[in-house]
Amino acid sequence: MASRNLTRHARRNLFLAGALATVTSLLVLLASLTAGIEHAMMESATTLLTGHVNVGGFFKVTSGSAAPLVSEYPRVLAAVRGAVPDVDYIAVRGRGWAKAVSETASMDLIIGGVDVTQEPGFAKVIVPLEGRLADLAQPGTVLLFQGQAERLQVRVGDVLTLSAPTARGVNNTADVRVAVVARNVGLLSAFSAFIQGDSLRQLYGLASSTTGALQLYLRRPEEAKAIAARLRATLSGAGWRVMDPDPQPYWIKLMQKVPSEDWTGQKLDVTTWEDEMGQFRQFIFGVRALTWLLVVVLMAVVIIGILNTLLIAIRERTREIGTLRAIGMQRRKVLWLFVLETLLLGLAGTGAGALLAAGVAGLVNLVGIAIPESMQIFVMQERLRFLLEPGAIAVHVAILTGVTVLASLLPAFRAARLRPVTAMHHIG
Repeated sequence: MASRNLTRHARRNLFLAGALATVTSLLVLLASLTAGIEHAMMESATTLLTGHVNVGGFFKVTSGSAAPLVSEYPRVLAAVRGAVPDVDYIAVRGRGWAKAVSETASMDLIIGGVDVTQEPGFAKVIVPLEGRLADLAQPGTVLLFQGQAERLQVRVGDVLTLSAPTARGVNNTADVRVAVVARNVGLLSAFSAFIQGDSLRQLYGLASSTTGALQLYLRRPEEAKAIAARLRATLSGAGWRVMDPDPQPYWIKLMQKVPSEDWTGQKLDVTTWEDEMGQFRQFIFGVRALTWLLVVVLMAVVIIGILNTLLIAIRERTREIGTLRAIGMQRRKVLWLFVLETLLLGLAGTGAGALLAAGVAGLVNLVGIAIPESMQIFVMQERLRFLLEPGAIAVHVAILTGVTVLASLLPAFRAARLRPVTAMHHIG
């Protein structure tokens, strides 16, 4: 009966279903865009700059200077492996920055020292356009991303000069050969590059037992905070000086906090990927808040429309309600009749909206719409990408359908309270 009543008032119900479909489509598209941004940020960050958990640190020759170094890292690595036996793998990464100079241009780069033979996840994200990743294992080689290679006007086989300040305040230079030009990986690849790990140590004049950070890649990234807390306790108990938790990127600590502290020597710093990418996480939170604010405003408009439409529908169907009551339908069943009609209408509208949004998102992903460079800082992608998550879409459909049903309760209670005699004598 509920489905039959919906078809009898097709125009009105199509209007309501269309409004619900529009709101659902906007919510699914905005949520999928946010999820795509977060996924791109996670992918870029955990490949280029940070692991799920990082054991980094700072070494101070004098109290007013600092370098992002971990000395005697094999001992630290052994302690970390003992504390986190279920880690997927651990990357030993050098940290630094340098000015890259070609024959025609120059630019500042964040330099990561990498051993590609020990990082299985590196090849899953970094896609070479020229050269082979295996060539980055050779001394004196560098990996640039496509945008950097274009700016420096170099190709595989060309030579760059890197100039970098050492921990003792002396500038060193080194010539490196471009071994790989890789596809851009989001915004972060605009200023990050990689060289062979031992070459980075030579550039900075470091011992073979010194590195920048140990980056832990976990099988369950959601456990990052708990594992970071465990590592702080383990390393501190083993005799290392460990910095207090501070959810800021290491480079902010290097530039602002650590040089002002009165200590020398080595201190370890344990962080999560969320700590290292805190500013981007705040941006994601802002995008999500804006998404839900927009949806709440749209839902308020839809709820008002549902209330008005259902009240009009009850007025038009007053004699029908009276007849149903006269032949024995109880008030509770009248109430459930209107609620069921709204439920079916809500499911149809939100389901159609979700399917429409999924189709649009899939088409956009297939086409690969390029994002202007000025906008890439906001969406963390070079091409517009929606990440469709069936579970999240089902939750959105359920929430919007539930809100629609709740909006129908007041008119449904009003219909259920109508007296049969009064309703049958009503003139519509």
